[in-house]
Parts: sequence; structure tokens; C-alpha cells
Amino acid sequence: MASSARSSPLYRALLRSFSTTTRPSHHNSHHHTHRYTEPSSFIGSWDAPRNPREAEAKLAQLRRDYAKQVKEIRKEYIKEVELMRLEKLRKDEARKEALRVQNEERKRLKAEAAKVRAQQRQIEEEEFRQTLLKERAEKLENWKMKEMLREEKKKEKNELLRRKSSLWIDEPELEKKMLEAIVDSKHL
Repeated sequence: MASSARSSPLYRALLRSFSTTTRPSHHNSHHHTHRYTEPSSFIGSWDAPRNPREAEAKLAQLRRDYAKQVKEIRKEYIKEVELMRLEKLRKDEARKEALRVQNEERKRLKAEAAKVRAQQRQIEEEEFRQTLLKERAEKLENWKMKEMLREEKKKEKNELLRRKSSLWIDEPELEKKMLEAIVDSKHL
């Protein structure tokens, strides 16, 4: 019994009324915006004439009038469809233009960011180059100082050697002293 009550149309309509919103969704909004045509004048307009020829002529006239009305409605429908197509085309173009503008803006911002990064990289490279030049200059200065100290020590050594060498004995004198030392070993 409970399942049959749930499948009844009244129960479904009641449930639908509770579950729907007051604002129409995009699926059924056309129900609220649709413009219906006037009721047809053909409905209930037939009076059966007594003469079959007259009835045939009247029926042919009704068919022609109906065909004209259908033709007019089709023309209106074609115009509406064309307007809807143009509106959709316009919206698509506007969306494409908005996307193009967004892409251009994103590319512009990306290019600016790349430019800023390039400038920062260039500044860092310049600072690195200056640091290298400074270190090279310090190393060169240090090397020059060491070379000067080495030269000074060499000069001092040579000077000391020159001073000591003035005390040295000449070669003939040296031979004489050696001979004396060999002969007279007591003095040693």
C-alpha cells in the first residue's frame, strides 16, 4: 500500500511542489517566457452547407487560410531562430574577445615578470662580476706583496752573502793555509 501511494500522481505532484524552487531553472524557464499564439479561428468554425460544391469550396478556402497562417507562423519561427542564432553568435564573439583580452593581459604580465627577472639576473651577474674583479685585484695585490717580500729576502740574502764573502780567503791563500794545516797539525 505504501509503495502504491508513493507512485500515485497526486503524491508525485505534492512531492514535486516541495522539492522545486520558486525560481525557474534553465530547463523549464521557457514555460514562463513562451508566447503562445491565439486560438485558431478554424476550430469550431465549420458549418455544414447543404450543397456539396459549396462545402468543397468552403473547405478549400479554409485550407488556404490555414496554410497562409502556418506559413506566417513558420516565417516568424525562422526569424526567431535566426535572431537566436545571431544572439548566440554575438555572445560567442564577446566571449572569444574577452578570452583574447585575458590572454593578452596574461602574456603582458608574464612578459613583464620575465623582464623583471632578467633585470634582476643582470644585476646579480654584474654584482658577481664586480665581486670577481675585486677578488682578482686582491689576489694580484697579495701576489705582488709576496713577490716584493721574496725579492727583498733575496736581496738581503745576497747582501749578507756579499758581506760574508768579503771575509773569505783568496784561492792561493787558501792553498797555503791548507798546506800549513797539514804540515803543522798541532795548531788545529
